Amino acid sequence: MVYRSIIYLLLITLGAGQFSLAVADNALQAAMELEGALLLTPDIENGKKVYRTCAVCHQPEAWGKESGYYPQVAGQIRTVIIKQLADIRARNRDNPTMLPFTRLELLSLQEIADVSAYIANLPMTRHNGVGPGTDLVHGKKIYEDYCAECHGPRAEGVVDDHIPLLQGQHYRYLMRQFFWIRDGRRRNADKKMVKQIQGFQSRDISAVMDYISRLQPPEEKLAPADWRNPDFPNYRSTGHRQ
Repeated sequence: MVYRSIIYLLLITLGAGQFSLAVADNALQAAMELEGALLLTPDIENGKKVYRTCAVCHQPEAWGKESGYYPQVAGQIRTVIIKQLADIRARNRDNPTMLPFTRLELLSLQEIADVSAYIANLPMTRHNGVGPGTDLVHGKKIYEDYCAECHGPRAEGVVDDHIPLLQGQHYRYLMRQFFWIRDGRRRNADKKMVKQIQGFQSRDISAVMDYISRLQPPEEKLAPADWRNPDFPNYRSTGHRQ
């Protein structure tokens, strides 16, 4: 707790932008921002206001797109969302599309805490994109042998270790991120995972991502069949303003 308090004071005193100049390691900067944001009490109402910018791409419901270009972020673990935003801002994870929106002058630590809590509380879609469904037995075996130890038996993630929830995620997004992790484009990926997946063949990758995409979240995390986010009545389902 003392460690977290010191980090928070540094961030408040120096500002995250200036603090980044005081450390050479982007991962360290991101870790310190994560710890600082976790100290803050999230304001869900303000998070809703912050999410207005996010909704244009991630959709008002935060369900992303089956194309895999935007992930479903609704229902994601709050600490995971905070970590990814901090990693993107510190350039510990490459995301050119999101990077401009994470600048300190646009997104404070408090706003990261707020919007992450808002997104985490949104219900998830029942109809995420899935794979071909032709090799699920193999996919299940791969998952149980290599993935379940960290991501959980049903890909539910781990809060304390900031390991993401994968269930209900779009198949094409899972595929794209797998290749980025394997090829080193996501520097914030777990080093053990990066090493472990180097030997995966094309069949293994498609099968396990297909299997994961079909792992449904528990009923209480799912949205009603025709749910639309009432916080954004002036957005169409495409994510653009009417």
